Amino acid sequence: MRVLLADDHELVAQTIAAYLRSEIQADVTVVPNLPDALHQVGTHRSYDLILLDLNMPGMNHLEGLDAMLAAANGAKVAIISGYSGRIVAEEAIARGASGYLPKTIAPVSLLSAVRLMIAGEVFLPFASLISAEEDTTISALTRRELQVLQGICEGKSNKEIARTHELQEVTVKLHVKTLSRKLGAKNRTHAAMIARDRQLC
Repeated sequence: MRVLLADDHELVAQTIAAYLRSEIQADVTVVPNLPDALHQVGTHRSYDLILLDLNMPGMNHLEGLDAMLAAANGAKVAIISGYSGRIVAEEAIARGASGYLPKTIAPVSLLSAVRLMIAGEVFLPFASLISAEEDTTISALTRRELQVLQGICEGKSNKEIARTHELQEVTVKLHVKTLSRKLGAKNRTHAAMIARDRQLC
């Protein structure tokens, strides 16, 4: 069983890879971004399963999935993500993914999912996609932070958001910083992606 795992979180990737190697003797190749994954598929041997981190470099959300599906030579392609939004999961499946795996998935379930997807089944764990974690994140954001987040999703600058809500620009910057921390976002673009994934805007 040959698996290509593309994830820029090295600890997560190596943990998953080590588990698959030890439990099902999978031959796992690990790369940190989509271009490297496409290079592996294009110039090296074929794979049975390709796992793509939704938010790693080069993915551009699900456009990276489309690119990999086109290059995969018949391999099953699935998304793994730290964000378990149902809408994006369903979209990934609609685009041709063989599964959508939250990074919170239990180890035993991960093995079952890998076997199912390689066998041609689709893995979509609805129970974990409709999670209490998302509700907690939503309730943790203040009304003002949600307003600022909506502005970010609409592509507005801090100055435009400040003007819309009659705030100081420095106040908007503070809200961006706090909401990004609560969402676990690296930057504004990442915050917008997470927000859309969790149906916050």
